[in-house]
Amino acid sequence: MALWDRLKESAQTMQAQLEERRNELRGGAFRDASMAMCALVAAADGTVDPAERRRVAYLITHNEVLKNFPADELRDLFEGWLDRLAADHERGRADALEEIAKVRRKPLEARAAVQIGIVIGGADGRFDLGERAVLREACQVLDLLPHEFDL
Repeated sequence: MALWDRLKESAQTMQAQLEERRNELRGGAFRDASMAMCALVAAADGTVDPAERRRVAYLITHNEVLKNFPADELRDLFEGWLDRLAADHERGRADALEEIAKVRRKPLEARAAVQIGIVIGGADGRFDLGERAVLREACQVLDLLPHEFDL
């Protein structure tokens, strides 16, 4: 099986797992970590063009698991993280990882935040090395093993 096919299948499986646990993923820390994760994945190559910004914002607001939260709230958080990353990428990255680390002691939320990042990363039909690297780094701050997620 080709790498992309395996990753696509993995992302679909992760989305299904997230949907099964949707009612347990209602906390503000999960919401905030997920939006920081989505911004990091979107900006993994150092830039986010307007089309990518719109596409990821659309995916966020239409994700079944994230429907636990108001769409405008999610979009504002995501856009805020992207603005921080654009203003000072290294500082924004450090701040986003710090936000993500807040769910470290909540295993379900920590894994779900990584899974959301994988779903977003693979949504465009590519799951590039930069996106994978960002997700591996997030796994480190969450005390998760990247191989659990095929990273």
